[in-house]
Amino acid sequence: MKTLFNNYINTFKGLSREIWWLAFITLINRAGTMVIPFLSLYLKEDLNFTVADVGWVMSAFGLGSVAGSWLGGKLTDTLGYYKVMVGSLLSTGILFIALQFLNTFASICFGIFVVMLVADTFRPAMFVALNAYSKPENKIRSLTLIRLAINLGFSAGPALGGLIITGLGYGGLFWVDGITCIAATLVLINVLHPKKAKVLDEVKTENPVSAYSDKAFLVFLVAMMLFGIVFLQYFSTITIYYKDVHVLSEFEIGIILGLNGFLIFVFEMPLIKWLENSKYSKLSLMFFGAILTGLSLLILNLTTWSGVLVIGMLLMTFGEMIAFPFSNAFAVDRAKKGNQGEYMALYSISFSVAHIFGHNAGLQLAGTVGYNTTWYIITAIAAICAIILFSLNEKLKTNKKRKAWKIKKIS
Repeated sequence: MKTLFNNYINTFKGLSREIWWLAFITLINRAGTMVIPFLSLYLKEDLNFTVADVGWVMSAFGLGSVAGSWLGGKLTDTLGYYKVMVGSLLSTGILFIALQFLNTFASICFGIFVVMLVADTFRPAMFVALNAYSKPENKIRSLTLIRLAINLGFSAGPALGGLIITGLGYGGLFWVDGITCIAATLVLINVLHPKKAKVLDEVKTENPVSAYSDKAFLVFLVAMMLFGIVFLQYFSTITIYYKDVHVLSEFEIGIILGLNGFLIFVFEMPLIKWLENSKYSKLSLMFFGAILTGLSLLILNLTTWSGVLVIGMLLMTFGEMIAFPFSNAFAVDRAKKGNQGEYMALYSISFSVAHIFGHNAGLQLAGTVGYNTTWYIITAIAAICAIILFSLNEKLKTNKKRKAWKIKKIS
């Protein structure tokens, strides 16, 4: 046990001080966005919105996320990642506090759109900052640490949110959300100010390539959008499936969903460190992750035994642990060819687009053709994603061999 513990601790060694601070700020920020899991409930219970109205508000949420990711990329390339992160966190805190005072359908839609537009400018800037503060050999582990912070924040946030609603009501939730964002801003200013933070991998490209002209990267984004649609079923359709088909209680559903966060916390960093040293490329590992995630839904159709839900969650969690860190790393590596903000913005947008269509598509399919057919369709989407990643990997390997052959011929 001592050896296992020491090996686990060693996987975190070598990461820069700035990366640890960035992870801590991300943890505060993500734990602070506790309004999000309760947003639909707040709109329905407190403001008496219809389910259809809530659906439109969530669409505004997704559109704001897309616009914010795009804008964040543009601002990062012009103003720099530090200014964008500070401006985003501070403004988001103020907007979260103000959001509670809106109560009409039109104002809520507009308010949610603006909040997400401002909040998601943080994401591309954070990825570029991570790239700058991390040594090249530590990139994937640095990304994995940030993912751990995000997962811990998302785990703690809803639990704290439930306690705050019980004690202070929904109004208290908006205040705490806003204050935590402002607190994260103060930490960021104190520890990651350009005069204090040490840049370890500054990338300057004299003739940057536009991300929009990078065909391989655009194909990769299509695969990520498809993967996002599959993955997001675990945040909407699957919980209703647990309740309707397997008749699980909210407590049992919470235990299964909690298993995901626990496994990520314990296994992701050692798993990534081990895979980093393997012979497989990032795209090959993402291909394997997409296959595991697709299988996690396919096996639900093979038996009515409720234990299959745990197996499905295990497959999805390991698929997620493999696919996300290496997709982040692939995007960061590709971004060195051009404007980093633009590249990372498009990467963020691919998941924002998945948010717009993924939840709604899964729920609509389940309501019209049933869960079994829905899981077959979603598995087919995962298979298409895997085929795209495999084909892209083969194409890039061929291009690399051609370039090596040309260089050899010239020399």
